[in-house]
Amino acid sequence: MVPRNPSRSGTCTTTRTEKKTQAVEPPRFSVVMHNDDYTTMEFVIEVLCTLFHKSATEATHLMLKIHHEGQAICGCYPFEIAETKVARTHQLAKKAGYPLRCSLLEA
Repeated sequence: MVPRNPSRSGTCTTTRTEKKTQAVEPPRFSVVMHNDDYTTMEFVIEVLCTLFHKSATEATHLMLKIHHEGQAICGCYPFEIAETKVARTHQLAKKAGYPLRCSLLEA
């Protein structure tokens, strides 16, 4: 209960302060896939399609860029998602017997 001030006419006023908050986007990280001399082009395309959700055409273009330039960015994600994509790529490559590697680069 709020005590009443006898000098007032029975009304009580309060001031309300609202804080405005802005959402801050988390930092983004690029997943970079690196070329090697052993991983097949078909396997790279399969990984790009399944893990990075690329179309067959886009995956083929990325695979050729990796092959000719030595590396290419496969996607840009928040850290946890990028880290998971790198780990899953390494798991699939190891299971298939390939030395395919990915790394993270702060975007």
